[in-house]
Amino acid sequence: MDEQITPEVPIDRVAEQRALLRMRHSAALTSLMVERRDLRGVHALADTIDDAIRWTA
Repeated sequence: MDEQITPEVPIDRVAEQRALLRMRHSAALTSLMVERRDLRGVHALADTIDDAIRWTA
C-alpha cells in the first residue's frame, strides 16, 4: 500500500524541458521587444520580463 507511483517521464526531464521553454520564450519576447518598440507599455508583464532580461545581460 505504500507503493510510490513513478511517473512515466522523470521529474528532472520535465523540469529541464520547462526551463528550456522558459528561456526560449524569454528570448523570443526580448527579440520582439527590440524589433517592435511600439509594443512597449502594452502589456505590463512583457515589459517586466524584458526589463529583467536587460538588467541581467
